[in-house]
Amino acid sequence: MRPSSFTGIWRCAIHTFKISRLSPVRRSLCTSNDGPGALCDAETIFALSSGHGRCGVAVVRVSGPASSAALRRMAGFKHSLPPPRTALLRSIMDPHSNEVLDRGLILWFPGPHSFTGEDSAEFHIHGGPAVIAAVLKGLGSQPDMRPAEAGEFTRRAFHAGKLGLTEVEGLGDLIHAETEAQRRQALRQMSGELGHLYQDWSDKLKRCLAHVEAFIDFSEDELIEDRILNQVDVSVCDLQAEIEDHLRDERRGERLRSGVHVVIAGATNAGKSSLLNKLCQRPAAIVSPIAGTTRDVVETSLDIGGFPVLLSDTAGLRDSLDLVEREGVRRARERVQQADLTLLVVDSAQLPSDAQQVPVSLQEHLMDVLPTQEHFNPERYLLVLNKTDLVSEEQRLRLERELRCFSGLPPVCLISCQTSSGLQDFLTVLHSTVKALCGDPLSGAPSLTQARHRAHLQQCVAALNQYRRYRDIDLALAAEGVRLALTSLGRITGRIGAEEILDIIFRDFCIGK
Repeated sequence: MRPSSFTGIWRCAIHTFKISRLSPVRRSLCTSNDGPGALCDAETIFALSSGHGRCGVAVVRVSGPASSAALRRMAGFKHSLPPPRTALLRSIMDPHSNEVLDRGLILWFPGPHSFTGEDSAEFHIHGGPAVIAAVLKGLGSQPDMRPAEAGEFTRRAFHAGKLGLTEVEGLGDLIHAETEAQRRQALRQMSGELGHLYQDWSDKLKRCLAHVEAFIDFSEDELIEDRILNQVDVSVCDLQAEIEDHLRDERRGERLRSGVHVVIAGATNAGKSSLLNKLCQRPAAIVSPIAGTTRDVVETSLDIGGFPVLLSDTAGLRDSLDLVEREGVRRARERVQQADLTLLVVDSAQLPSDAQQVPVSLQEHLMDVLPTQEHFNPERYLLVLNKTDLVSEEQRLRLERELRCFSGLPPVCLISCQTSSGLQDFLTVLHSTVKALCGDPLSGAPSLTQARHRAHLQQCVAALNQYRRYRDIDLALAAEGVRLALTSLGRITGRIGAEEILDIIFRDFCIGK
């Protein structure tokens, strides 16, 4: 008898039938990632949805079956409810004493046409702490209501099928976005583009798995043609190539989400801290003519043309007998190794007087700074020749000419932190480099934004390799590879359902009529 997982699929079908007899809210909870049987009675939750602190308007959100009762008690609706999604100006009252707490706008969102998919209400009130506290106290004093936990409204939206897991993550990123590029990427993910891509891959895998399962169970009865496996082979191969191409993104989306790590490195007294202060436009680091002033890493966050940057100033790279400074140098080299981009600052006054020798001197200096020469990527470095105010104009022009003709170096910028000469050109180069590291969040296919996405996709590729490895040896093990790949994708989107495999089998094959 051939090994088969078809029995497991039938068990899933029975479970699906039981779920279908539940109410929509309880059905969504049952089919969530918590697993079969994870049912619970839906509670009504409430919370302040706008920012904390004094403000003109605050929004209190309520979601759950008791939302309508709360709205009636606190907004004075005795019989009917207000028209859906229509703002009305009402007196908001204490549900027990009928004391007026505030006068504001109320909105009613009957389920499933709400953010959470449940009956929901919003109170738009004045943003004073006393007003907010009184309204929250009034809601909490009613039966079957409790304060929401962190992220619980969005969790309910996910369970109700209003948002996929990638869309939930996009919403979180949008809330925390600090730069324009982050906002664009988060909004694109929240709109569902990344989720749709992964769901399309899942749909293809479901079809592949359904065809393999059907072949295992029914090929002996000649109900399934042999060529169906050849179609699966082509689909698996194409899909694996798509996923591997998606993974070859150089972590642009993750880098844009968390910020580009830019490290300022170089010898002591080259002007690293001065450059940091110029970029921050504030005295973030101590500047002193005494060599070795900076001994620890000084970090600050910047917005460079809409792209997030985490800028680090490090200790000057030199040999030292001082234990504290040696630790600072060790940390500096470690940061260079981890950096997305290193700004190597060089004192122009210390360069060879013969301009023709400068490119070779800079190459040697660069090799000394690099943690490992075999991993050198010129796109991850910018050479910043500082203190150009200390060299003559003629020498600076010769220097620029020699560097333009030399191709063995990363981009070179000549600046003076003292006079701000060349800083604008340097910022232009820095912006274009950071943009290249992050990519354009609005063009091309949506980017990977989470480390967990990458891990699950890598597991998916490994599972598809299992299918190809066992395809001609053991078809049951090959099918298990497709199933594991499907599970890995489902962990990204939050949708894992074996009942969908059964649907495809019956739709694509008229087994037993």
